[in-house]
Amino acid sequence: MENDKRIVLCGANAYEKKYYFNEQFKSIPKSIQDELHIICVLFTEEVGGVFSIVFEEDGSVSFDTECYEEDLLYDEISSGLLVKEIRMHRQELLESLSMYYRVFIKHESFDELLKEQEEI
Repeated sequence: MENDKRIVLCGANAYEKKYYFNEQFKSIPKSIQDELHIICVLFTEEVGGVFSIVFEEDGSVSFDTECYEEDLLYDEISSGLLVKEIRMHRQELLESLSMYYRVFIKHESFDELLKEQEEI
């Protein structure tokens, strides 16, 4: 599920009843890994299909949702609404994940990132 410079953090698949966590990010605290697991699995339980949390090249966090073409039960409207709900209620988590990625994976300066945040 890597596309260009995007890296999958984790995801769940309703068809195979599986959850995936990218071991490259095993240094993320266990409590946050557990929260990501819950978000992914609950999403696929409610909407169906495949759901992934992805780091974009710039360090931002995106959600990918897809379904099999023959899946008539996949709820595209609920998918969009649930993504908005996750973004709204988990904004602090998503910002922290982005900061983690930019500091530990992209090796950007933490001090510079803090200055960026203060300017916003």
